[in-house]
Parts: sequence; structure tokens; C-alpha cells
Amino acid sequence: MIAGREKNTMRQWLVAKGSTSLDDLRMGDVPVPQPGAGEVLVRVHACSLNYRDQIIPLGFYMGGVVQHDTVPLSDGAGEIAAVGEGVSSFKVGDRVAGLFFQNWNDGPPNPGVGPALGAPPAQGMLQDYVVLPEHGVVRLAATLDYTEAACLPCAGVTAWNALMEGPRPVKAGDSVLVLGTGGVSLLALQIAKAAGATVIATSSSDEKLERVKALGADHVINYRTTPEWGAEAARLAGGGVDKVVEVGGAGTLSQSIAAVGFAGEIALIGVLTREGDTNPHGLMFKGASIRGIFVGSKGMAERLNAFIDAHGIKPVVDRAFPIEQAMDAYSYQSSPGLFGKVAITL
Repeated sequence: MIAGREKNTMRQWLVAKGSTSLDDLRMGDVPVPQPGAGEVLVRVHACSLNYRDQIIPLGFYMGGVVQHDTVPLSDGAGEIAAVGEGVSSFKVGDRVAGLFFQNWNDGPPNPGVGPALGAPPAQGMLQDYVVLPEHGVVRLAATLDYTEAACLPCAGVTAWNALMEGPRPVKAGDSVLVLGTGGVSLLALQIAKAAGATVIATSSSDEKLERVKALGADHVINYRTTPEWGAEAARLAGGGVDKVVEVGGAGTLSQSIAAVGFAGEIALIGVLTREGDTNPHGLMFKGASIRGIFVGSKGMAERLNAFIDAHGIKPVVDRAFPIEQAMDAYSYQSSPGLFGKVAITL
């Protein structure tokens, strides 16, 4: 039961069928679901926003306009409130987060990774309770609270995959370039520093650059005052960067290619800009590569959580809003003042 509400009802946000605007988001009261065989009921304590959550209600995400009412947000953390028949790996009270991809256990990307929470056909986390399959949740890092842990299912696992999975895991002495000060970039900065790497960070704000230096960035570049920031990053890295966490997309890729060093890797996440030079020929002369990153697996989430506990990493939560003010959270997440993650508490 939720305090102040009728027994067996809960708060739930929805992206309305046919939505083309954030104004089509709405909150209502619905019955609390119950877990079936092999499922767990999670009492959600916190969620966080990602860029995809801005474009799903606009109809710009994969699959276009949503075809049925959909609970938004892939990222949420809470505790097990009930377990269904046959559940053996979790018990009531366990602290868990939902997995972005519900059926990707481990290993490389594959066609069977399953639905991604918060976009059709998978309902998301922005509700008081959610039912997920037993294999679709992961235990939280012991050193994080619910709000911090809610920042990891998409942004955290993405940053971990970009840096520590694949053929070129970051190691002590490597150089890493992160772009901007969003959730993925700041988590990548923190992970890379904990791994012993030298980190170069970019922003258009000198004030934000001071903040990333306080988080451990070794070098910073204002990309507005240094338009050829790729060459500058390469210079700072002594000839080329070992790993670029590329979140910009088409508009920044040419600079990332200029930044990457011989045999280096660009971890391509970018969806933020759509227009620009994507010619990859610059990689050829350096034997560098691009590896596509689309979040990651349960195994990656588990390795990330163990690393966070071992190194005392705390995700940067810029602001947290109560669930009733979810629309304010959406607005702030798309504002120029954003630094890190925006959370919603339930």
C-alpha cells in the first residue's frame, strides 16, 4: 500500500499512444501489479532520465510514434516487494535495478537482447511498482543509495561498455577523451580515472570545465574557443588519444577521429547531433577503429557495480525531483545547465 492512496493502487506516468510532444505525458493512479511465475515486483525508489527519454514522447525514437500507452524511463532502482513462483535468486527486501535490455545476459551484442525498458513494447520504470522477469534485474552496488544507483542502468553501463569491454579495455597509463558533461561522459570520466587513465574533457562552459577538473579530469578543452579540439586533445595525449567516448554523433565524429591515436578506439554512442562529417577515412591511416556501443548486458552491469564498490565512485546527480514534478525533471534535463544526471524520486 502507498501512503495516502487507496490500497493496491499506485502512481504511474504514461507516454500516451500517438504522442508527439512532452505535453502528452500524464500521471494517473492504476492498480499495483502482481508478479507471476519467474517474476519479481520491484518497489521503485528512484529513476533517472536519459536523452532517449526526451525523444520517445516526440516520436523520434526507434519505431517512431508510440503505438500504445507506454510507461517511460529505462532507469530505475528499488527493492523487491514480492516474488513470483519459482524465483530463487532474489528475496523480498533485496535492492535491485532494472536492466536496460531485459534478455542480454552477457557476451557480445546479439539479435536476442530483448526489449529495452521505457519504449514499446517494454514498459518503463516511472511508476511506484513494476513487474520484471527475475533475469531482468541486477543487484545494486552496495555503496550507492537508490538515487545514485538509478543513474546506472543506461548511462553507467554504456560508459562501462565503452571503456572496459571489447578488445581494448582501458588500463593504467592510457588516455581517454570524454565529450561534454552529461551522465555518460561524467561516469566515463570517473571510471577512467579509477582505472588509472589520463582524462581529457570538453565543454563549452569554463564553469563546467572547472567542475570536471574537480572530478579528476587532467586536461580540459573549451570547444567553442578551440574549434579544432580534436587536434588539441591529440596533442595533450602526446600524439593521440587511446579511447574516445563519442557521445556527440555526426556533429563531433570528425573531431574525435582527429583526436584518436594510432591503434586507438572510438566508442561510438553518439545520438546528440545528426549533422556533420562522418567520413571514416581518417581512421585508416592510424589503424584506429570505431566500436558501436548500445548500452550493455547484465554481466556488464554486475562488473560495473563491483568496480563502483571497489573504487568508491559516486554518480553525479545534478538534481532530483519528486515524481509529481516529473515534467520539471524533463525540462531541466534538456536545459544548458545540466551537469551529470537528473533523477526522479518516488
